[in-house]
Amino acid sequence: MLDNLKKYRIILASNSPRRKELLAGLGVAYEVRTLPDVDESYPPELEGADIPQYISVEKANAYRAMLQPDELMITADTIVWIEGRVLGKPAGREEAMQMLRDMSGRTHEVFTGVCLTTTEWQRSFSAQTEVRFAELSEEEIAYYVDNYRPLDKAGAYGVQEWIGFIGVENIAGSYFNIMGLPVQRLYRELLKV
Repeated sequence: MLDNLKKYRIILASNSPRRKELLAGLGVAYEVRTLPDVDESYPPELEGADIPQYISVEKANAYRAMLQPDELMITADTIVWIEGRVLGKPAGREEAMQMLRDMSGRTHEVFTGVCLTTTEWQRSFSAQTEVRFAELSEEEIAYYVDNYRPLDKAGAYGVQEWIGFIGVENIAGSYFNIMGLPVQRLYRELLKV
């Protein structure tokens, strides 16, 4: 499948082990290329899905000058959105704990923005998933934060980890989007290339 991509070398501009795993799951051969300190700021008036979509385009633009004519680059960004505010990657243990407290017993949205870029064109899109958490005890939150790696994840959690097993009551939308790459939608977009 995706024979239409044979004319391109696919570049994943991400160090995320989850994005690497998910892209590999599509059967796409790719290489990873990353730059240090790519700016992930965004205009304050942006909300929800517009934030990660904007950041994914900005990430792509940071790499664009290095792209070769036969390369297609994929950039992505994921946020958790709850009650009109962003939960990005927590700065430390206490912020991770607070994020999980904020999501406990509530529904939040996970938005991922994805940008496909070549030297000739650029296309971006976003995906949305609603996630409902059960009530989490302080002990459960501390156990997760102390035994897993929540600091490299938007909203301080990985749905594929222990907290997802015991905490997620309901999901509406793509499970893989919560992991950081809406692969079904990406596949459909790649078919159009």
